[in-house]
Amino acid sequence: MQSVTVDLEGASTMELVNALSVIATELAQREAPESAAACLELTEDLAAACDMQESALAGFIGRADATGEMRRWGYPSTQSWLRSRLGMRDHRVKERLALARQRHRLPTVARMLAAGELSYGYATTVADSVARLDDVEAAKAEAFLLEKVHEGFSAGKVASFGRRIRDVIAERDGTDEAPGDARRGYDKSWITTTRSLDGGRYVKGWLNAEDAAIWDGTLAPLAKPAGPDDRRDVAERTAAALSSVLSGGHKSTKVTVICDLETLTGGNAPARLTDGTPIPAPQARRMALAAGVSPLLLGRGNTPLYLGYRERFASAAQRQVLETLYPTCAVSDCETPGTLCEVDHVNGWALGSPTDIDQLALCCGWHNRFKHASPNQIDIGKDRNGRYVYRLLPPPGASANRTNGPPGTRLDWAA
Repeated sequence: MQSVTVDLEGASTMELVNALSVIATELAQREAPESAAACLELTEDLAAACDMQESALAGFIGRADATGEMRRWGYPSTQSWLRSRLGMRDHRVKERLALARQRHRLPTVARMLAAGELSYGYATTVADSVARLDDVEAAKAEAFLLEKVHEGFSAGKVASFGRRIRDVIAERDGTDEAPGDARRGYDKSWITTTRSLDGGRYVKGWLNAEDAAIWDGTLAPLAKPAGPDDRRDVAERTAAALSSVLSGGHKSTKVTVICDLETLTGGNAPARLTDGTPIPAPQARRMALAAGVSPLLLGRGNTPLYLGYRERFASAAQRQVLETLYPTCAVSDCETPGTLCEVDHVNGWALGSPTDIDQLALCCGWHNRFKHASPNQIDIGKDRNGRYVYRLLPPPGASANRTNGPPGTRLDWAA
C-alpha cells in the first residue's frame, strides 16, 4: 500500500497532481465493495470529483493550447497531442478542447464546474453551443442554457437548446438550410447550395464511394497545411482547395485504387483506397473504365524506383508506391493521411541518403520539418512489414522536469 502525505494549502500544483495520481493508482487496484448501495453512492461521489478534475484539466489544456507547447514535443496541433500522446478518442478531444478554449468566455460555467456545482457533461454542452457565437451572444447563451440546467433538463436536451440557438442566429442572418435531406438516400451523390445575404454561399451534400474517392484524390493533396504557421482548420483548407480546383489552378485528378487483377476481370474481392477505405468490386471496375489504369510495379521492372544520388526528388512512380505502403505519416502517433504527406529521405539527402524506394518514407510537412530541425527527437525503426516508423522523443531536459513516479512510488510531502 502506498502512502501520501500532502499539505493541501502549501503544496504546489505539481505535487497535488502527483498525489492524485498515486491515489488514483491505489483506487483502481481495489475491488468494488460488496454493497451495491455503497457502490452507487461511491459512483456519484467519484463522478463529482472527476468533474472537478476536468475543470483543472481544462485549465492545463487551455494554457498548453494557447502557448503551442505541444509543438516543442513534435505535435503539430493540440488535437494531435491529445489524440496521440494521451490516447483520447476524437469526441473526447473535441469536448475537452472546446471547454478549454471557451471557459474564459463562460465565467459562470467555469466557476460552477470548479466548485462541483455543474457536471462536466453540462459544461462541455454549453461550451460547444457557444463555440461559433460572438462574445455578446455567448454570454446570453450561457445564461439561457444554465437556466435550462437549473430547470432540470438533461445534457442532451440542453444540447438541443444550444443547436436551436445556432439555428435562430442562422435564420436571422439568412443562412438557414432547407430540411428533408434524409429523403434523398445514399445511392446517388447530391449537393445543395444556399446563397446568403452577403453574397456568400452555403454548401451541403453527400458523395457516394466513387465520387468521394475522386473528391479525396483531387482535394486532399491541395488541402494540406501550407506550413507550421498555417492556422486554418481542415474545413478552411478544404474550401481553399475546392476554390483552386474550380478556378482551374490544380493538377489532374489522381485516385489510387488497390485491387487484385481478378477484381478487374469480374471477381468479388473488394478493392481499397490507400487509406484502407473499401471499394466494392463493381464500383472499382466502373472507376477503372472511367479513368486510365496504370499498373503499379513494386520493383525495378518498367518503373524507376531506384534513382540513386543523381535525383533528389522522388518520381511520381515512387510516390505512388509509397502511398500504397504508408496509409499515414511515418511518425507512429501521426494520423495525417499518406496522400497529404511529403516524400522524406529517411537518413537525409544532405547526409548522403539516395533517392531509392527503400530509403524513402512518407512524412507530413510538419514532422518532415521537425525531423530536420530536431533530429535528436526522432527515433527511426522499422515495423514487421519493413516500413519505416518514426517515434517522437521528449525534448532535451523534459524528462528531468517530470516528477511523476511509476506505480508503487512513495511520495511524501509536508509543509
